[in-house]
Amino acid sequence: MIVEKIMKRDVVTLSRTDTIEEAIRRMRSFHIKHLPVVNERGTVVGVVTDRDVKIASPSILSQNNSPESLQKPVELIMSKEVITGHPLDFAEEISVVFFEYEIGCLPIVKNNKLVGIVTKSDLLDTFVQLTGAHFPGSQIEIKTDDITQSLAEISTIFSKRHIGILSVLVYPSDEEKSKILVFRVQTMNPTLCIKDIKSKGYQVLWPAEQRDILL
Repeated sequence: MIVEKIMKRDVVTLSRTDTIEEAIRRMRSFHIKHLPVVNERGTVVGVVTDRDVKIASPSILSQNNSPESLQKPVELIMSKEVITGHPLDFAEEISVVFFEYEIGCLPIVKNNKLVGIVTKSDLLDTFVQLTGAHFPGSQIEIKTDDITQSLAEISTIFSKRHIGILSVLVYPSDEEKSKILVFRVQTMNPTLCIKDIKSKGYQVLWPAEQRDILL
């Protein structure tokens, strides 16, 4: 899924000269935690997060400081080295960016102008949709040495049983040459499907027959 499909287009922003108090007001008003800072051309020059605001705000609680601290411009607290994405990036790929750089949002830029924003919550919602986890169903994990052949054979089994496939994922296995196919299917009782799959010589890792004993 490309970023353009999941990004928020109506982005609440700040300018360099907006105050910290204004940043707090916008975060509360729009129930958001990230505010891109843009210049007059719409170019992203920084990002202010709720964490930045929290670090700057405690000064008003100190007897040695005045509330004037909140009247300072956000350019004093914003992160200036901003990582951005493009509308045609893939959601799966930008998730790696979120993980590696430990960020909470990714401004989306096209032709050097801000056109959207993606947050961790947006990514989580996307992966829930991609995996079909929000639909009732069952998960079946199968070990295989040939992904292409296994997909064809196992999909045929589901088709004959008139069971829909919500999603298919491929996980690494403990064995270098093997992979684990994870099917999420539209049935609460996959017993007959599992029996058919095993009859084809596949090893079903989940549901495991011994799971009740282990629990």
